[in-house]
Amino acid sequence: EIKHLKELNVQITKEAENLTKALKGDSKAQGNWGEMQLELILEKAGLQKDVHYYKEQNFKNEEGANQRLDYIVKLPDNKTLVLDSKVSLTAYSNFFNTEDEDTQAQYLKEHLLSINKHIKDLGERNYQQLYEITQPDYVMMFVANEPALTLALKEDPELYEKALNKNIVLVSTTTLLATMRTISYIWKQDLQNKNALEIARQAGSL
Repeated sequence: EIKHLKELNVQITKEAENLTKALKGDSKAQGNWGEMQLELILEKAGLQKDVHYYKEQNFKNEEGANQRLDYIVKLPDNKTLVLDSKVSLTAYSNFFNTEDEDTQAQYLKEHLLSINKHIKDLGERNYQQLYEITQPDYVMMFVANEPALTLALKEDPELYEKALNKNIVLVSTTTLLATMRTISYIWKQDLQNKNALEIARQAGSL
């Protein structure tokens, strides 16, 4: 039994190490993890998939080119909110796994470059030009690792403003959850209003 427990522990440790390596070195694995965190937040906020939000839908821009959006959150009156998940783990993880100050400074620089690149790439997509949905004024860029975003904002206090200039709002787990709960409340109020109107209509018919 002890031997079995030892083998199981070795297996779990190996799987954890593989997951860590995948998240640190594989950008696709990082992206998938970020999207899982984002969808979990949407569900926790009380929003329903394919009712209040949609995942990876294709739309055409003014040039006719296809653009796939990570998440679209619907609002009453056919309004929409676009969410895009971005993960910057590699340089951030390296920053905390080294004690050498010079090396830390280099990894911190790489971390900031990574987030700035995400902002630049997302801004260049011009989701405001999509004519098949109500054009959002701002796109919400979700950074799944909240401490990573906090560190970047602490190092570059103008980062949030830089993103706003490209019509992007930087959000973390805390701020996104608060926003989505507000949207969930708006939907509940909208449903109550429609029910009240329907009751009034039927009462009038009677």
